[in-house]
Amino acid sequence: MFVLEYKVKPKPYQVEAIEEAIRMTQFVRNKVLRYWMDNRGVGKAELFRYNTRLRKEFKFVEELNSHACQTAVERTLRAITRFYENCKKQVKGKKRCDPAPSHGARERAPREGYPQFKRNTRSVEYKVSGWKLSEDRKHIVFTDKKGIGHLRLIGSRDLNYYHPEQIKRVRILKRADGYYVQFCIKLDPRLTVSKPLTPSQKAVGIDVGLKYFLADSQGNIEPIPQFYRKAEKRLNRLNRQKSKKFRKGKPQSRNYRKARQRYARQHLRVSRQREEFVKRVALRIPPSPPFQRGVGGDLVAYEDLNVAGLVKNRHPPFAPLSKGGWGDDAGWALFRRWLDYFADKYGKIAIAVPPHNTSQNCSSCGEKVQKSLSTRTHICPHCGFVADRDTNAAINILKLGLSRVGRTRIHASGEIPSWLAGEILSANGDS
Repeated sequence: MFVLEYKVKPKPYQVEAIEEAIRMTQFVRNKVLRYWMDNRGVGKAELFRYNTRLRKEFKFVEELNSHACQTAVERTLRAITRFYENCKKQVKGKKRCDPAPSHGARERAPREGYPQFKRNTRSVEYKVSGWKLSEDRKHIVFTDKKGIGHLRLIGSRDLNYYHPEQIKRVRILKRADGYYVQFCIKLDPRLTVSKPLTPSQKAVGIDVGLKYFLADSQGNIEPIPQFYRKAEKRLNRLNRQKSKKFRKGKPQSRNYRKARQRYARQHLRVSRQREEFVKRVALRIPPSPPFQRGVGGDLVAYEDLNVAGLVKNRHPPFAPLSKGGWGDDAGWALFRRWLDYFADKYGKIAIAVPPHNTSQNCSSCGEKVQKSLSTRTHICPHCGFVADRDTNAAINILKLGLSRVGRTRIHASGEIPSWLAGEILSANGDS
């Protein structure tokens, strides 16, 4: 699945129409979620039938395209499914689901792990109806009764390369710097490669760390750019300016909204810098046309880290991994998603291995050598092997990957990468 994104500059009346459509999507989602909470055990069919009743009951909901209402129900279903999966897996930080309340019993308030009601939805999503492309594919017209109308697509990607039947979803997205239209195109990324690549006959293991963004088993390193750290001073200043204009218990002024927009745009800039960095690094790991002589190989092994758990732990020795350090600023989880994508696109294998003791074990003799996070050089007292801590870990990761590759089925890790999940728009496509 490809996601192509275009900037649009709607007129004031179109902005109101887009905001109204987004609010209707949020309204349908919250009403369907409320219905599920009041009638625990209802299935997918009942939720879609309730959506149909909503369209008959509320005239303003009927004005929104029926497929856009269905996507709002699908968002609720994904939240419910994720909640039950967390209950089954006993995910830390998620509560077990309570049984349905008996008749006449007081309903409990939603607890942690429950699907939450949305307050600030930022997108409305259409399927195959409610919109129409112009003949030159540079304009789009939304044909439902919300009155969004005609929008010009601003971007370098040409939609003429794709058949209209390949476009499965269209989303209008609101960001801090304006509005965007995204197209979800059903296309195998491997078909976009112009010619098959010559096998490099190499394998590489990579280790993400504190001193470097990553180090591989060949001794190459990539420094951490620390985009958030560099922008932190400006972010703090913009946040103070925003806070000074905030009026508690009163309608906010236009100056406050402007200050809030400046603060949000700076955060958006940092997130885009981080994504472009990890995209460039991930593209270079498996040899690809831009980097035929890249540092990677036909097999790439990396750590299967619980990044969300690492960055939440603020206690020693993991404090540097939290937001107070630079673990959250590195974008390790984002890097893994792009690495999976590029490896599959160019016919390579990416395999995730358990990270246990990869930094402690000696890659030469296999003996365990205890060391703290502050010790950046691996010195083995058993065999005398000396190497950088991260390079030693990368070699161990490569060994684990080679030992597991014969027992894998899909994408070497046995898991479908997040960018392949369904036909729902995600941030993992080309933009």
